[in-house]
Amino acid sequence: MRLMLSTSLVAILFATTACKSQETTTAATAVQPTATAVATPGVDPVNKIIRIGALNDESGPGAGIGKPYALGKRMLVRAVADGAVKLLPEGWKVELVERDHAYNPQQSVQHFNAIKDDVLFFAHSFGTPNTLPLRPMLQRDGIVAFPASNASDMAESAFTPPLATSYKLEAMRAMDWVVDQAVDKAAIKAGIVYQQDDYGKDGLDGWTAAAKLHGVTIVEQQAVAPGQKDYAAVITSLKQKGATHVLLTTLPSSTAPILGTATQLGYTPIWIGNTPAWIDKFFSPEVVPPQIFATFYWTTGLAFWGDDVPGMKAFLAIYDKYGKDLSPPNLYLFISYVQGIIELEAVGRAMVAGPLTRASFLTALQSLDNYDAQGLSQPISMKKFPYVPMTRARVLKPKLAERTWEIVAPFADPKGAASI
Repeated sequence: MRLMLSTSLVAILFATTACKSQETTTAATAVQPTATAVATPGVDPVNKIIRIGALNDESGPGAGIGKPYALGKRMLVRAVADGAVKLLPEGWKVELVERDHAYNPQQSVQHFNAIKDDVLFFAHSFGTPNTLPLRPMLQRDGIVAFPASNASDMAESAFTPPLATSYKLEAMRAMDWVVDQAVDKAAIKAGIVYQQDDYGKDGLDGWTAAAKLHGVTIVEQQAVAPGQKDYAAVITSLKQKGATHVLLTTLPSSTAPILGTATQLGYTPIWIGNTPAWIDKFFSPEVVPPQIFATFYWTTGLAFWGDDVPGMKAFLAIYDKYGKDLSPPNLYLFISYVQGIIELEAVGRAMVAGPLTRASFLTALQSLDNYDAQGLSQPISMKKFPYVPMTRARVLKPKLAERTWEIVAPFADPKGAASI
């Protein structure tokens, strides 16, 4: 029987309707008084307002991730305003200034230029290809834009600090697991489908390096474009080459059609997705036929919704009060929230140390060491440069009926991490 993706998934994954640019303003109360901030872009010391930018994808091929990612920051701002999250000195408020670039690098540059003089930093710049063009301007203006991307290239600029394990290291950890669980290593024939940009290149580089380390042959590599709709040729080539284990360094808008096409063509290798290959909508059988995920695994350095980590109970309580009306439970709302916790921790430290400026914010950020985002993250360190916030990743398998994950390989450093 031919498997069909539901129309709701098509709407989620291939959203192209233009979203109106949004600006969210919410007050944030705090903990202790601090030194008076000096005038700097995004900081109003008289009214005690900090304005923070966000470059979203709410209408492009990454919208399945981009929409909940935007909501995560909005939820955090609500919680800070109500005193449920205490990160800033007393009396200070936070305002979000948001724009939708629709996963278009040119629009990303335009929106950045339009609001850069109004914000202290960018809480996120969504997507690798939409963040890389900003780097010369970020350096020129001394402004940080946290990438909603863990591509290794982000770590090479002081002004695009990633806050998780890179896609390259995720891919290497995935290959370690493939080899560790194989009955016969010689029978492994590796393949990869990767997005044709710097995100995809990062997964390709890690998969290739780890394959070389383990003596595994990569029999096929297929590049795809964001939003591509026809994957028959991709799957046919992987099948003809006999690929037994395939890494997906893709967006969700590619992941589901790839898996669906493979099932239709009777091709069932082991699939392993980098972090951005998954969205929680895939848990829903009315959206995606569950059988297409029968051999799908996920490699990530991040916690997941409901994970057994110290801060999860407190997070879920905050979600119930400040986020439930924004979104159903969603991995990327959670990840964005955690990223925001790290960012506001640096803001608070900068304000305690002295006047809040773009430079003092960056200094405070780079002082973070062994920081776990209120128990919601692996400990991160921002002291090294190029940045190495964390290096460990694990492999998970979706438990679709329970809308959660089985840990099949624990957090560990990739075996070849020291060599790259």
